[in-house]
Amino acid sequence: MDTRNHSLVNEFMLQGLTDKPVLQLPLFFLFLFIYIVSMAGNLGLVFLIRISSQLQTPMYYFLSNLSFIDLCYSSVIIPKMLVNFVSEKNFTTFPECMTQLFFFCFFGIDDSYMLTAMAYDRYVAICNPLLYNVTMSHRVCFLLATGVYIVGAFGALVHTSYISSLSFCGTNVIRHYFCDILPLLNISCSRDYTKELLVMILVSFNVFTCAIAILISYAFILSSILHIHSAEGRSKAFSTCSSHLAAVGVFYGSIIFMYFKPQSVSDRTQEKVASVFYTTVIPMLNPLIYSLRNKDVKEALKKVLNDGIRSRSV
Repeated sequence: MDTRNHSLVNEFMLQGLTDKPVLQLPLFFLFLFIYIVSMAGNLGLVFLIRISSQLQTPMYYFLSNLSFIDLCYSSVIIPKMLVNFVSEKNFTTFPECMTQLFFFCFFGIDDSYMLTAMAYDRYVAICNPLLYNVTMSHRVCFLLATGVYIVGAFGALVHTSYISSLSFCGTNVIRHYFCDILPLLNISCSRDYTKELLVMILVSFNVFTCAIAILISYAFILSSILHIHSAEGRSKAFSTCSSHLAAVGVFYGSIIFMYFKPQSVSDRTQEKVASVFYTTVIPMLNPLIYSLRNKDVKEALKKVLNDGIRSRSV
């Protein structure tokens, strides 16, 4: 069979999150609420960081990029999911599916590497505070952020190019609620296991490279914090990392559950729940984590609100 023929299937049918009609409407409103909160939280954080003078630091520059990525990440998945909840047939064309796959991979990889860049920023701030302004200059921050997007684009292009080169000549039912790599591979009739192994190696490389870099950064950070003599100094140093640690824990916790759980608990429903968590819930949680656990963000928000109230009363 000629694998250059992208697909003998012109459109796919998404199985969706559940096949139980009684759950469709409640789930529609649940994910609509999640999407609204995610949009409001991430847009609000990007806007707050842009207008607040006290948040014009490398840490919040990376945070605004993370919020932008989370905003786009949830927008790739949730709108199509909402349509599927209220449609009898959940069809998506081949080009639409490949587009969703590309941006899902792009923003997913970006999310992981941006968290890594933020870990490096915290490492420099705590371990080399006297050189912080030089090491994390505007140029360095811009290059790091640009590098994150380039790596994301490369990874997404590799994954999408391979999937789009496959033939889908059997079933057109994707046993998932969006176009993901593994569900698409499972219905392909022209799988190249050598290329597939390379794709999975790239996925593992992205996950483990970021995870190891973050672990190394925090090992040095912990060592530096333990050498601080005053309890107040240790507390202040740790507080600058607590929000990022919480975001990292939530992100990698869901990925570990999804991809590294024992085979005995491999179940499609559990996999869907795990994927829902990192594609929809985490983008909503990140702005909440940084708003509730970060003193600078709370103070900047109060200042903006107070300035707004004063300007209206004048």
